[in-house]
Amino acid sequence: MSDLAPMREQVYSDPRPKEHFDRFHARARTREPDWAYELTRVITSLYAYTFLRARAISVENVPGRGAVILAPNHFSFMDHFLMGCYLRRKVRFMAKSQLFKRPMRFIYSHGGVFPVRRGARDEETFVTARKILDQGGAIAIYCEGGRSRTGKVAEQARRGIGRLALETGAPVVPIAIYGSSHVRNWKRLQFPKVTVQYGDAVCWEQTDAPTREQEQAVADQVLAEIRRLYEGLEQHGRKGVLRRAREQRRSRRRAPKGAAVA
Repeated sequence: MSDLAPMREQVYSDPRPKEHFDRFHARARTREPDWAYELTRVITSLYAYTFLRARAISVENVPGRGAVILAPNHFSFMDHFLMGCYLRRKVRFMAKSQLFKRPMRFIYSHGGVFPVRRGARDEETFVTARKILDQGGAIAIYCEGGRSRTGKVAEQARRGIGRLALETGAPVVPIAIYGSSHVRNWKRLQFPKVTVQYGDAVCWEQTDAPTREQEQAVADQVLAEIRRLYEGLEQHGRKGVLRRAREQRRSRRRAPKGAAVA
């Protein structure tokens, strides 16, 4: 018997036409997230800090300004909140179009979220993402696509994150969220301890028209780094990884300028 609470079946198609979502893209391209973002962050952060005992490692790896792509693993509906609650800057999220229904679509659109129509070649999503990055914003994208249903990091990435990284040249910060696979066990009154580790930013040279192979290669590299971070948390635990992160920061401060630190 699985120790994970059951998930609803994945729904990959949205019968609503592309035009239905144009207004949400238009808002995301022209307006910043407003009070809805801050209110949601406060509520979800309190839940994360108290019930999930969530803590973060190496938040300083996320640039405080300028374009950046944040790439966490995806186990739970709470992942984007867990990833964003430690960051002072506002993060713009891609979300499946099925979520843009009343009453939550108001919170999503005013919170800076924009839709992606899964199962369709949704160019509007990439137009919106590039626009936000051109404006110096922060985008979150799951390179695994949908949520993992096994509680394990996926073996292969979706190439969308590779395309976005290559087309924009924006740095990518891989992020491991450990413990969130059990968040849905709240129905059993079980609350996991969650750790969010932000990896080192990685950049690729900007490419105007990357090939599918180039996009996939970059996406696979990002996922491999997410998996490395996740396995480190799995093997050493929060305290062990925190200890190593502190040692690395001290080593960097002591090292001569320009020297590499393992």
